[in-house]
Amino acid sequence: MFRIKRLYSFVLGTFFPLLLATFSVCLFIFLMQFLWKYVDYMVGKGVEFKVLGELFFYASIYVFPLALPVAILLASLMTFGSFGEHMELLAMKSSGISLLRIMKPLIIVVFFISGIAFIFQNNVSPNASARLFTIVLSLKMKSPELDIPIKSFFKEIPGFNIYVRHKSKNGLLKDVMIYDHSKDDAIVIWSDSGRMKMSDDKKYLIMTLYNGELFQNMAMKRSGYNQSQYTFMRQSFKLRTILMEFDSNFNMVDESIMQNRDISKNIPELRSFVRTASAEVDSITQVIRPILISQVYTSTFKQDRSYPKINQSPADTIPVDDIDLLFKSLPVREQIRLLEDAKLKTERLTNDPNMWLYQQSNKQKDIRGHKIEFHRKFTYSLACFLFFFIGAPLGAIIRKGGLGLPAVLSVFLFVVYYTIDVFGWKMAKQEIWHVWQGMWLSSSVLASLGIFLTYKAVIDSVVMNFDALGENILRIFGKREIRKYTKKEIIMELPNYPEAICLMENWNKDVNYYLEKKTKIPMYFSFWKQDFRTIYLHSKLDSMEQWVEDLLNSNENLIIGKLMDYPVIAPYRLAFLNKPAVRWSCCIFLPAGLLIYIFCLVKQNQINNDLQMTIKVNEEITKELRNLNLDKRLP
Repeated sequence: MFRIKRLYSFVLGTFFPLLLATFSVCLFIFLMQFLWKYVDYMVGKGVEFKVLGELFFYASIYVFPLALPVAILLASLMTFGSFGEHMELLAMKSSGISLLRIMKPLIIVVFFISGIAFIFQNNVSPNASARLFTIVLSLKMKSPELDIPIKSFFKEIPGFNIYVRHKSKNGLLKDVMIYDHSKDDAIVIWSDSGRMKMSDDKKYLIMTLYNGELFQNMAMKRSGYNQSQYTFMRQSFKLRTILMEFDSNFNMVDESIMQNRDISKNIPELRSFVRTASAEVDSITQVIRPILISQVYTSTFKQDRSYPKINQSPADTIPVDDIDLLFKSLPVREQIRLLEDAKLKTERLTNDPNMWLYQQSNKQKDIRGHKIEFHRKFTYSLACFLFFFIGAPLGAIIRKGGLGLPAVLSVFLFVVYYTIDVFGWKMAKQEIWHVWQGMWLSSSVLASLGIFLTYKAVIDSVVMNFDALGENILRIFGKREIRKYTKKEIIMELPNYPEAICLMENWNKDVNYYLEKKTKIPMYFSFWKQDFRTIYLHSKLDSMEQWVEDLLNSNENLIIGKLMDYPVIAPYRLAFLNKPAVRWSCCIFLPAGLLIYIFCLVKQNQINNDLQMTIKVNEEITKELRNLNLDKRLP
């Protein structure tokens, strides 16, 4: 009988509740994002809750492929982060169980989840997407709910603009003005009050007006009248009824409109469309090519020498190849006729290829869209599997459970993934990259990151240790160390103070000369001509360390305290730039060269400040040594 191991049941029992919880949260967030995108189509339309419920249901299915990978990432990160935080992961590893063996049941589960997600996206999601966008299109085309605002024009009724100054509690409209431009003659109606209601079939708006006037201008179109004259009509009324077309019913558009879209097709249908459309494009090209050659090349470059004869004297000579001279010699009427013929021929030659090009570009666009959707069905399903190999190792590394750091990292990783995915999708859609390159870019990034994090987690490498990260950053920009010295309890031999004073004075002179050359900021191209070796600076720093070690044998606390004021100078190591190929490659490659240039300027400024501080400390120590007067040989 098959029995699952207790360790595996413990891991699965921890993972599944977190997966269900995170999936519910992620699905809700993506659903709200989708509804917020199309909120303008739903607000103010008076749609029944049944239609909105159907919209929410299909929208949930539509965002399912995006919510599932994020849920797996967050759940796996929280699971293994909790194991690490409560020392459970350490206990498992100390028992001789490797991380991959701990992940084994979840790898199998996530693999089946990815397969189910692929089947769901291939069979369920296309129909749901078609139904969803059919509802969205129907909501977009539906007339808004009738709600006449106060002191502003209501323009939602086709052919009418309505202005109401006041509205009573019982629904009576006061001081109503209607602009009727549904016909050729403009009509303006004003009334003291009025009421508005819908017809029983909700297709017409009935407005009853009381005590008003009607103004209409009527154009005189009969012959015999001046066309610039207009006749105005004014009519007073006590009661008038206006019927306006205003269909407030929700009518679902034909769902077949969305059936030909790429989002509503599964993999066999997508492949069938791509094959059929590609064959159609090839057949159109084979038909168009000979027509284009015959109309453009043959007829354009074929020389027609049947020009009308011109009365010329025998002495006149007109070169046949000089078209301009021949054209100017023709009569003006003939020149106009030739120009009109050339214009018509040019328009014919351009219109036909433009029409063919438009047809070809539309067909190519449809083919590319279907190819993108074909690859998307695989990439979204594979993202579930790859996100697990990012979340589980990352949780084992950071060793933090809960919704704090794991949620932040999950959101950050998903935003990076989604940004790369949208970038690749646009590159593929705009025909800048091949479709497979753009659509698989995000998956390749996820795979690389997953392999790296899994390897680091298996070997227990410290990746997310912020102390180590800060230490590496300080090494790059020069770690600011502090000297800590104490007076020695046993001193075998006192320092040679006169020699130390002489060394420090000579050192100051040499370093001042060095600073005079290094203080000036070099230009960008002059910077790359310098020598990047720091042999001279290293020699000066070594000599400084020699007298520091010698003065540590002093029995004076003041001298020991002054030695701790010396800064720790760390020159940059860029000797590899002395190679001409590397140097000029960095110089030409502007982003990398500019970063190195800025880094070296900042580092050189830091070294200059440290050297100036060292000179100041040398002067102070020299002064103290002279004041000690411990040896009569001191000058």
